[in-house]
Amino acid sequence: LVRLEDQVRPDAPEILEYFATQGVTLKVISGDHPDTVAAVARRAGVPGAESGGVDARSLPVEPDELADRLDATTVLGRVTPQQKQAMVGALQSRGHTVAMTGDGVNDVLALKDSDMGIAMGAGSAASRAVAQLVLLDNRFSVLPVALAEGRRVINSVERAANLFVYGTVYSVIISLVIAIIGTDFPFLPRHLTLVRTLSVGVPGFFLALAPDPRRARSGFLERVVRFSIPAGAAAAVAALTVYLVGRANAGTTLIEARSAATITLLGVGLVILLRLTGSLPPWRWVLVAAMAASILAVLVIPALSELFELDMPPADTWVFMGCVVAAAAVALRFVPVTADGGD
Repeated sequence: LVRLEDQVRPDAPEILEYFATQGVTLKVISGDHPDTVAAVARRAGVPGAESGGVDARSLPVEPDELADRLDATTVLGRVTPQQKQAMVGALQSRGHTVAMTGDGVNDVLALKDSDMGIAMGAGSAASRAVAQLVLLDNRFSVLPVALAEGRRVINSVERAANLFVYGTVYSVIISLVIAIIGTDFPFLPRHLTLVRTLSVGVPGFFLALAPDPRRARSGFLERVVRFSIPAGAAAAVAALTVYLVGRANAGTTLIEARSAATITLLGVGLVILLRLTGSLPPWRWVLVAAMAASILAVLVIPALSELFELDMPPADTWVFMGCVVAAAAVALRFVPVTADGGD
């Protein structure tokens, strides 16, 4: 009696379970006999493999019907290279992002058409040539790390983009309004340096490095615009309101009005930072607290206040500034942002 069996890597069940928990639907397609493929898939812990394999020779050719069968099937055997390619196209037609793994010449067509082709380093030269990702050490255990890194990069770039674009929006709005009404600009260059550093530059640096396990989604530009324009408008309205009210007050000097507008913009920046870091771990409070402490240091340390040309506004102006920042915070709660876990 001779027993032949495929080797299942020890870490395969753990890796497949991870992808299942991440919302990835697993399909096993092979040119081998359906029962053989199903037996190996069950040993590897593929969800849905218990129902057995389907002979691909019985599958329909029409894409919509093929997509319907694939939705209800996990393991398929006797799959030809052309069928693998058709399966990728059928799943993509239903709005799925399809990743394909393979190491042979039979997988080249599907690897080339998939959204993410993954080849093994020990596989054929043709499969490695068309794949977007090659596992040089032939271990699937690196895929969760690659997935986590990809999500971190995509989500962090989106979060940082929200910060930088919102800063551009309020700068444009303030410039246009000041040009129309014809008054002194509410900020000196050093004021804008302070605001951009503590509200955009430093937080953006740390947010770009922050891990983020959320699934990446299409529509990056739309989401950034949907957040940045309303957020930038809210920041511009808050700063202009404080500045123009201060200028209308005979007891407030120009530098005091500019200082009040700068502090208001910094306050709104803290609110936006809180909004954008809503889905991050508790360490986000350290980042927000560090930015708040930096703002406070600039205000209370005479050397820094003099460097950035900030004069403390009157007490009643502080109350008004607090009300304006609070109103901006309420308005920002209605601005959609994917970085916030609830949106």
